[in-house]
Amino acid sequence: MIVLRKTDLLGELMPAQRERAPGLDAYVGTLRIDGAVHLHRSMAEATSLHETSFFRERETFDLLRDTILPRLIANNAAQRRLRIWSAAASTGQEAYSVAMLLREHFAELADWDVRIIGTDLSREAIEYARRGCYRRLEVNRGLPARMLVKHLAREGDEWQIDPGLRSMCEFTQADLCAPVPELPRFDLVLLRNVLLQLPQREVGGVFTRVYGQMNPNGVLILGSAEQAEDWTGLFHTQPGGRCWYYRPRTDA
Repeated sequence: MIVLRKTDLLGELMPAQRERAPGLDAYVGTLRIDGAVHLHRSMAEATSLHETSFFRERETFDLLRDTILPRLIANNAAQRRLRIWSAAASTGQEAYSVAMLLREHFAELADWDVRIIGTDLSREAIEYARRGCYRRLEVNRGLPARMLVKHLAREGDEWQIDPGLRSMCEFTQADLCAPVPELPRFDLVLLRNVLLQLPQREVGGVFTRVYGQMNPNGVLILGSAEQAEDWTGLFHTQPGGRCWYYRPRTDA
């Protein structure tokens, strides 16, 4: 059993709520007035791990490079457009890793309309991602030295993502357990390492919302410990070497 003190609620749970409530009593009053919605969002943000790194789970990026992205590019050649959703973007490393992958291996996309959209529940994480500026410990996690010096510039004790890569990525706050904000239809959705953090009752709704945002020929990728078939029948399972990925069912 987890016991939360009032100071925990004010100091840790929901910074956005904290700013609107000038003091502890006002904050607690906000929770009492608006009920479970505020508490649910506060608890969700407090318990989100925001554990991430560049090129996390390298085999996933190998699958993207060798199999998934070539197929998506071929499918979209007429429109010359690609839409990618980093659906639990945390502080942005996943989205920027995808941008680097595209820059490194798919030169034909130079004149395409490519957008990588990252969403996360945490406003602080989203603001961090928008800055695109990372500490030494962060760039040392998963980012090869060659790519570090090629795609980031050192600024004091931090490293700044190349402006061209930053222009490919945009970040917005969104709760996967609520109706999604206005977003485009996506060709690729990365929903990795977040489902196991969610209440079981919410996961089916998350899949439904993700399914509704995908193009019919789109691809969904989950974390290595997550399987869509455990929660939903909206997707076909596809083998991809050491990984699995998912395609939307057209008969769902």
